[in-house]
Amino acid sequence: MPQLCVMPGDGIGKEVIPAALQVLQEVIPDLETVPAEAGWACFEKHGVSVPQETLDAITACGAALFGAVSSPSRKVKGYRSAILTMRQALDLYANLRPVRSLPHISPAQGIDFLVVRENTEGMYAQREHRDGDTAIAERVITRAASLRIGQVAVDLAAQRDRKLLTIVHKANILPVTDGLFRDCVREAAADYPMVVVDELLVDIACLKVVSEPKRYDVIVTTNLFGDIISDVASYWAGGMGYAPSINIGRDAVLAEPVHGSAPDIAGQGIANPIAAILSAALLVRYAWQNEEGAVRIEEAVRAFLKTSGQDVLAGKLGTSAITDGVLKQL
Repeated sequence: MPQLCVMPGDGIGKEVIPAALQVLQEVIPDLETVPAEAGWACFEKHGVSVPQETLDAITACGAALFGAVSSPSRKVKGYRSAILTMRQALDLYANLRPVRSLPHISPAQGIDFLVVRENTEGMYAQREHRDGDTAIAERVITRAASLRIGQVAVDLAAQRDRKLLTIVHKANILPVTDGLFRDCVREAAADYPMVVVDELLVDIACLKVVSEPKRYDVIVTTNLFGDIISDVASYWAGGMGYAPSINIGRDAVLAEPVHGSAPDIAGQGIANPIAAILSAALLVRYAWQNEEGAVRIEEAVRAFLKTSGQDVLAGKLGTSAITDGVLKQL
């Protein structure tokens, strides 16, 4: 029986995650859910953003769905980002963010590419220190992590029709760290002659995400660059409110909508659950290797948006109405 650790988190996470669960349970009726805590409210209650019990539950289930977190923008003693904690504690080394046009929602149709982001190191290693008026952050790039994410990216590229892998880096300015990353990805791709590999500097890559999104098939990049470029790319899917993602490790996967906790609209029943529903589809694909079920969810979302996307865009439909609409398409 498939098991899922469920962490609504903060704000609208408490509304969009139950909506995504309704859809999941329609596709996987025997799904067993295990509730757990994570996020800012969890920190305020327990003094830690992710209790060990939550990490244990994710490992035991092998799959998790996380809603959103209201992380403070200031340093709070003892607090550490919930999602960063889970990524590093569980070694969720690959972050996948698909970018696909949605009917009536996206500014253009026919866009379909995937951002593969190294998820455990880079600037997010959080090695910072201050010496008087000088603050220094260390960027960590290792051969092992670069080869590992390169392997994930080239595997995924080989499964797609265009079989194009674009390495995004800044090796002209950071030749040691980004040079190592680029070379390791090329090494991983060497055994895949069917995959065409090119590379772009990150600033040009961001420009082309805006001006030429159809040039991309699979993008692979480092942690911070991947965070930025995937958020920019979400414009073509309708914005971050429609952007799904999944974090993949050897022993567990964790799906999460890209959007934040939106405290200004929390509790009003107007939060859009589509990013959470599409993240649930990624769980079906990558946690339980059920491609048919994942496609069912994704196509149900698309079918619903074909008929009701303009109302969704205009804010005329709330959380329940959107969820019911997707369920009817299933």
